[in-house]
Amino acid sequence: MLQRQLGKTNINVSVLGFGAGHIGGNNLTESEASNLLNSIVDLGINLFDTARGYGLSEERIGYHLSYRRNEIVISTKVGYGVAGVADWTYECVERGINEALIKLRTDYIDIVHLHSCPLEILQSGEVISALIKARGEGKIRAAAYSGENEALEFALTKEIDSLQCSINLFDQKNIGKILPAAVNQKIGIIAKRPLANVPWRFKEQPFGEYCEEYWKRMKKMNLQLGIDWLEAAIRFSAFTEGVNSIIIGTTSIDHLKMNLQLFEKGKLPDEIYSVIRNAFEENTINWNGQI
Repeated sequence: MLQRQLGKTNINVSVLGFGAGHIGGNNLTESEASNLLNSIVDLGINLFDTARGYGLSEERIGYHLSYRRNEIVISTKVGYGVAGVADWTYECVERGINEALIKLRTDYIDIVHLHSCPLEILQSGEVISALIKARGEGKIRAAAYSGENEALEFALTKEIDSLQCSINLFDQKNIGKILPAAVNQKIGIIAKRPLANVPWRFKEQPFGEYCEEYWKRMKKMNLQLGIDWLEAAIRFSAFTEGVNSIIIGTTSIDHLKMNLQLFEKGKLPDEIYSVIRNAFEENTINWNGQI
């Protein structure tokens, strides 16, 4: 698995990362979770992206992979859900990191994101200061932000090492606005939602589905690429300049292996990539990044 350096940090991440939200529920037994997580590492994927809000995800990564700690890069998200503490405060971030260290059974966390923190909270500086302090203490290696639009742009100007944002066929705003600045400042980029929640699986508009907005964009863009949607999505996001890693969630080893095979085809031909970019630019009407 190809690895890239995450911005100016000394962290090397696999270009295909694992979004661990899918392992947070009760749909997997502990045996199944263990088999999935260890198989992912065996396939050469080292980036595991989780969050405080992903149910059992942090605990399962800690329980099943702590013995392989030197083989993996752990990314998590904090800022909310700490008992007895108000969300989006210095103490909430600090305690969230400390609790994540325990759940993940580790002495340090590679990347910690503020999870879709509102712009006005970021501007106060309190939560960013908590991240920077934790980085100085060695509890985390990279201070990061996960989010979109104005808050993402603000985070880009602060002491942030890495950003996580939406980059896919139907969500390209960050390609023109965020990625060039991130490359210039040597800030890492982890692309979330690279498959756009697979809207192509629906023939009719999927009202109430998470991918509904992407489905509408897909129809408006009317892409004619000559290759499978899944292949186009993976190769587009993974090889857009400035992206260090894309995170895809699944509970299926077979799906993971198929994603790897498509990724290994490499960068899209320039003419196909240009068609995708032009279709977005020609049709966008305030198409903001999706949270």
